[in-house]
Amino acid sequence: MLETVGSLTTSPWIYALVALSVVLDVFVPVLPSGVLVITAAAAAAAAGAAGSPEPVPDQVPDILALLVIATTASVLGDFAAYRLARRGGARLDRAIARSRRLTRAQERLGSALARGGGTIVVIARFAPAGRSVVSLGAGKTDRKVKEFLPWSALAGMAWAGYSVALGYFGTQWLGATWLGTAVSVVALFAAGGLAAYLVRRPTPTTA
Repeated sequence: MLETVGSLTTSPWIYALVALSVVLDVFVPVLPSGVLVITAAAAAAAAGAAGSPEPVPDQVPDILALLVIATTASVLGDFAAYRLARRGGARLDRAIARSRRLTRAQERLGSALARGGGTIVVIARFAPAGRSVVSLGAGKTDRKVKEFLPWSALAGMAWAGYSVALGYFGTQWLGATWLGTAVSVVALFAAGGLAAYLVRRPTPTTA
């Protein structure tokens, strides 16, 4: 899969592919949006490496553009899920009620966002399906846009910045594009595992 994605990094279509994948993976969490961002950043690092024996392609991703597109797409996807949940009908209510994770997210988000504890939105952005749970939960608990959107933007910037940095600096430090990409993907999944643990950890109660 990495080879297929890597061949797309020399095309300007990589930006559209990254944007579409990041927007949609809030609804289909199995989409490899993080892998796409890392691979594109790794290609940019390899092309810019001094003394690289490989020919530099005519088109390589621009790091700043990649960062802005990934962040913007993340916020747009979060907001789409938030609005869908906020306007959702009885079918969506029943689907959420059947999900223990979504029900728990509603309970935690309702109080956390109200008292400014939106760090859960940032942490959940790294967890598998955590973005979906948080965005839908915020919509179903009728949180105001100003309570959710700033945290969503911060989460998008943190996730995009982390993914781009992994791909770019991993490839620069390790030298080989395939090795930098592979190690960076492992690091991304490791961050996701840690985030999933932090999200599921019970919130301490005060006496």
